[in-house]
Amino acid sequence: MATKLQRRTASLRKLHLLQTLNKPKSVKRSCSIINILLHFYKLKVKLEEIQREYQNLLKNIRTPKLKQEVKVEKINGEQFVVRVACNKGGDKLVSILEVFDELGLNVVQARVSCRHFFSMEAIIGVGQDQKTSDMKDITDAVLKAIDEKQSGEQEMLVT
Repeated sequence: MATKLQRRTASLRKLHLLQTLNKPKSVKRSCSIINILLHFYKLKVKLEEIQREYQNLLKNIRTPKLKQEVKVEKINGEQFVVRVACNKGGDKLVSILEVFDELGLNVVQARVSCRHFFSMEAIIGVGQDQKTSDMKDITDAVLKAIDEKQSGEQEMLVT
């Protein structure tokens, strides 16, 4: 009888030992999964907050009006570098390229950006059928093209 009781207590001890060994692991696993999910959720909330702040900053950047700026520099004898910066909107690139064509100027290379404002840097060469190669004339023509586009947009917004 003692042996039967000893076997039973031994098996109960082993069972209890197995339960204590397995239980913390499963609890640790579920806790670690919960902790990981909680961490992901916190990261998601932080990311959304950063995106909101970024959008607010972009709104603040866009509100100031940019002064129209046109700079023309002469390089390599018959070539000019034209830098334009102004508020974005409308077909400013098209109107500027049309002005270059009217003046008989060929665009050799150009970089254009319309991210927060319109900016363009172009290297233009004087063509054979040139009407002018004066820096002042080029500056005035580009400013006139930009002004026409902006005044046309404002009239469209008013009506």
